[in-house]
Formats: sequence, C-alpha cells, structure tokens
Amino acid sequence: MAKILNSEITPYPLYLNRRKFIKSAVAVPFVSSLSFSGNASHLDNSHTYNQQLEENEELNTYEEITSYNNFYEFGMGKSDPMENSEKFQPLPWSIKVEGLVNRAFTINLEDLLNKVTIEDRVYRLRCVEAWSMVIPWQGFPLANIIDMADPLSDAKFIQFETVFRPEEMPGQRKRFLPWPYVEGLRMDEAMHPLTILSTGLYGHDLLNQNGAPLRLVVPWKYGFKSIKSIVAIRFVNKQPDATWSMVAPSEYGFYSNVNNNVHHPRWSQGTERRIGEFMRRPTLMFNGYEEEVAYLYEGMDLNIFY
Repeated sequence: MAKILNSEITPYPLYLNRRKFIKSAVAVPFVSSLSFSGNASHLDNSHTYNQQLEENEELNTYEEITSYNNFYEFGMGKSDPMENSEKFQPLPWSIKVEGLVNRAFTINLEDLLNKVTIEDRVYRLRCVEAWSMVIPWQGFPLANIIDMADPLSDAKFIQFETVFRPEEMPGQRKRFLPWPYVEGLRMDEAMHPLTILSTGLYGHDLLNQNGAPLRLVVPWKYGFKSIKSIVAIRFVNKQPDATWSMVAPSEYGFYSNVNNNVHHPRWSQGTERRIGEFMRRPTLMFNGYEEEVAYLYEGMDLNIFY
C-alpha cells in the first residue's frame, strides 16, 4: 500500500467541521446510508456525517493514531509498526470463511466490500497498558459476514486469524508469540452491532501499521482483541484459542472486557491516559459502552470471566 503524504491527509479541524461531530452522553455510532466501493477512499465532501462524542472528548489526530500502535508482527515498540511495515503488501487480499457454516467461502476484499455498506463510526480503543484513543473508523458490521456464512446452530464462537508473512512482518521472525496471531469472540458478541470489521480510519484506507486492509474493532474490549490483517474467520462450537490468553492466561482473559475493577497483575486498570493528554482519566466500565453491552454478560462473574 502506498504511503499517504501529509499533504493528502484531511486536516483535523476540516475533518471535524465537515462531519460536525456533536456531543452526547455516550459515544454511539451513527450509521450512514452511503455505500462505498472496495476502492473508495471513504471521503465524500458532499455529505455531512453526524457523529456523537461524549462531552469533553475529542478525536485523536491522524498522526497519533497512525504512529502509536501495538502490532507485534512488526515489533514490540509503539513506533515499530509505522517504521517496519513498509514492505507489507495488503493488496490483493482474500478472506477465508470456514467451519460450522452452511456456506463456507473464500472472497477477495474488493468483492466483499461491494456487498456491504461502509459506515462512519467513532469508537474508543483502549489498550490493556492503560492508554486509549478516540478513533473515527470506517467499516461494516461483522454480522454481515456472519449472515453470508449462515452458521450452523452449534456454532457458538468465531475465531479470527492474522496473515502469516514473516518475510514482510519482521516481528514474526521472532518467537516471543506463537504465530499466526489468533483471537475469538462469542457468537452474540460477534453479532452485536457495535462489532465491526474496519477498512479505514480518519477518511483513509487503513495503513499497514493499523491492520490493513481489514481488522476487527470491538470497542468495549481491550485493544488486543481487535485482531488485525485478518485472513481467516472460523466458526467453531467451543471457545477457541486466542494468542494472549494462551501465552499469559492470568493476565489476558478470553473475554478481555474493559473492567476498571479487574486489574492487570502488574498495573491498575482504574485509570487511563488518553494519547495526547497529560492527565489520566477514570476508566469506564465496558469502555463507556455499558448501556449497550452489559446484557451480554448477565449472570457471569466478570472477576472470573475477565
């Protein structure tokens, strides 16, 4: 994927003005009625997008979002993904959908995006290291692919898999994690309307360091659940393997819901630092989406199912 020049990036004030972001009690996505092609840049100056932001919240800048990342396939440092992902080739791209479904298929990204409606959404992304960002994503509900696959009744979970290309992803040449990276969701989590597959952010296609060309976004969970550069979506009947839950189960549970009452063994999750801000802020239960998702976990002890 070609690099985007600074001169091509929509200026932050212009982006805000065009979409006229408005405040609200909780950030809830506004779904646009526009459908974009697979090659769309996600920019359309003839339309206004009303997004809802919590009072006293602002979007992180494009530069912050694309230069401070966790993507261990390119290295452990926050700037490593930006610095080490230039050789990665995200196009052409295909996704395999398999497992307990009536319609297994492999589809290239362009054909997939011609079948779905791209939506503008603003979500917080919170990482387990107690930092966060507010990001304007473009994407489509994961439920679209689930409907296309028509899962069997005994498909209770979905597993996702990242591409394995050590020749393009230098972090994969090291053995600090088992590759390829895998993650999973329970079926009702995957079907939730807040759960999307993202193809872009801030009005541009995803850059390599952000998970190009297709990544998961689950805004009420810690960032490592939002797996990047997805090549396989697998429907299974048992809780699937997830990379960090396998490597360090006492630190990274399968559910990984943002919970200010369940702390990482080595640091508190009670507060977070928004990138670009100096002061810390209280962590919100389910990352601020409690009203929308708490019902998914009724009757579960979230100190055990963390």
